[in-house]
Amino acid sequence: MLTVGGAPAPAAAQAQVAERIDGAAASAPEPIRLALIEGLSGSFANAGEAVFRNLVWAVERVNARGGVALPDGRHKLELQRHDSKGNTEEALVLLRAALDRHNAFILQGNSSATAAALIDALDKHNEREPTKRALLLNYSAVDVALTNERCSFWHFRFDAHSDMRLAALTDVLRDDTALKKVYLIGQDYSFGQQVVKRAREMIAFKRPDIEIVGSELHPIGRVKDFAPYVSKIRASGAQAVLTGNWGNDLTLLVKAAREMGLAAKFYTFYGNALGAPAAIGDAGVGAVLAVAEWQPNVGGRASDAFYAAFRERFPDPHDDYVHVRMQVMVEMLASAIERARSTEATAVARALEGLRFDAARLGGLHDAVMRAGDHQLQQPLVVSVMDRVGAKGVARDVEGSGYGFRTLRRFEAAQVEQPHRCSMPPP
Repeated sequence: MLTVGGAPAPAAAQAQVAERIDGAAASAPEPIRLALIEGLSGSFANAGEAVFRNLVWAVERVNARGGVALPDGRHKLELQRHDSKGNTEEALVLLRAALDRHNAFILQGNSSATAAALIDALDKHNEREPTKRALLLNYSAVDVALTNERCSFWHFRFDAHSDMRLAALTDVLRDDTALKKVYLIGQDYSFGQQVVKRAREMIAFKRPDIEIVGSELHPIGRVKDFAPYVSKIRASGAQAVLTGNWGNDLTLLVKAAREMGLAAKFYTFYGNALGAPAAIGDAGVGAVLAVAEWQPNVGGRASDAFYAAFRERFPDPHDDYVHVRMQVMVEMLASAIERARSTEATAVARALEGLRFDAARLGGLHDAVMRAGDHQLQQPLVVSVMDRVGAKGVARDVEGSGYGFRTLRRFEAAQVEQPHRCSMPPP
C-alpha cells in the first residue's frame, strides 16, 4: 500500500476502490504506517528513488503473505512517501508532521547529518510524549557516531557503519602489494569527514608503507565539475583513490576521472551503481572496487532467485540497484512487531534488540543480528571489483551498463564487527 505525503493517491482510483468496499473489508485492521522521509528530488534524487523502490518491494512482499500478525488480526504495511528534497530542515518539518499523525516508524538513511538531526528530535519528542513514541529505522546513514557516542534507544541502523565498511575495504587494499600511494577524498559533512579520518588511520595501521599523498573534502551535492579535484589527484601521483562519496558526487567524480584519463584504482563505498559503472566505462574494469552487504553476482540459488524477483518487479534497467539490507529492515520490523504483539514503539524496540533475522524469509540468503548494545545490525560484507558482463563471475550487469561486479572477498559479520562506545539510558 502506498500513500504520498500521508494521503492516498491517486484520488480518483481511491474513490473507485472505495465504492467496492464491503462491510468486511471496511472493518479490516488499520494498516501499520511507515513514514519514509528522504530526498526524492534535488541533487540526490536518484539515490532517494532507489531507496523508495526497494522499500516498495519489501512492503509488497510482507503484504503478499497477509501482512503482520497481531492479536486483532493481520495488518498490512503502508509506505508513506515524504520528500525532504535533501534538506535537513525540511526533513525535521516532515518528521513533526509524521509524529502529529502518530506514525510510530520513521524510515530515513541518505545523509548522516539528517539522521543525526532526526535522532535528536525523536529523543526529545519521545521524552515529552511517552504515549506517542516513534522509532527511526536507518538503512543508509553510516556515520559511526550514530551507534557510538550519539546512539539512541530510538534509533536502529540496518546498514554497516563506515568503520565496518572501511575494515573490509582496507583489508583488500592492504593485500595490493604494488600499491604505494593513496589519495583520500570525501564529502564535507560528518560522514565524509569520518571516512577520510578513519581511512588514514586504518591504512597507517595495516600498511604503514603506503603514503597518503592527498586528502580532500568537498561541498556535498554542490560540485558539478570534479575536473579540478581529479587534476590534484593526478598531480599527486596517487595509484588509488579511496572515497565514501555517494549519489551524483560519486558518479561525477568517476566520470571526470575517466574523461581525464586518470589511471588509478577507486576503492569506494558505493561505486557499484547509480550511474557510476556506466560513467567510467572500460576504465573501471579491474579498477573500481565497492563494498556492500551483497551484490547480484555473489552466486548461489537464493541470491539468484532474490535478484530475479526484484528485476521481475522492476524490469527497467534504470531501476536496478537492489539492497538486501532494506529488505532485511522491513522483514525484521515485521518480526519485531509480531514478537512484541504490539506496534507501540518501546515494545517494538525491545523486540528488535538482539533479534536474529530469519534468513528463510529471503530464501536463506542473508544472516544478520541486531546487536542490542548499540542497535547496529551485524551482517556479512562483500568487496567486489568492476568487470565486463560475461567475464568469469560476472553473470549480471548493473543498470544495463554492460558492467557488473565480481566478488573479490566475502567477510563474515564477525570479521567486520567493531567495538562500540554506546551507552543508552533506559526509556
